[in-house]
Amino acid sequence: VFKTLGIEAARATIMTEIKLVMENHGMSIDRRHPMLVADLMTSRGEVLGITRQGLAKMKESVLNLASFEKTADHLFDAAYYGQTDAICGVSESIIMGIPMPIGTGLFKILHKAEKDEPKKLPLIFDDPQYHNSLKT
Repeated sequence: VFKTLGIEAARATIMTEIKLVMENHGMSIDRRHPMLVADLMTSRGEVLGITRQGLAKMKESVLNLASFEKTADHLFDAAYYGQTDAICGVSESIIMGIPMPIGTGLFKILHKAEKDEPKKLPLIFDDPQYHNSLKT
C-alpha cells in the first residue's frame, strides 16, 4: 500500500487493520488508539514496525531502546561508542525516576514575585536619649 498509494494510505490501512483485528477478538477500542499507533509507525515517512528494528529507526534514545529488548546489549554498545541520551521521553524518564514530560509533568511554570522590601525596624540604640556624650 505504501509503495503504491503513499504514506497516508498506509496510515489509513494500519488503522483499519488494527480496528478489524481488535473487533475480531471481541474487543472494542477508541478510534484514537489505532490512530496513535498508525501515526507513530508512519511518522518518519516510511512504515516502521513496532519491533526492535522499527524502534531503532524511530528513536536515537539509548534508554528507550534498552527498555524494549536486549537491554544489556544496547547499554553496552552505548557505553562503548560514547552515546548520550537526552532523557526526553516517557520510557527514559521512568527509568531515571524523573517526572515524565507529559500531562502535568509537561509544564514548568515559573512565577516571578516581586520581593517586598523588609521594613527597617528602629534599633533602641539609635535613639539619641541612649547616647551618652563623652565628657573629658
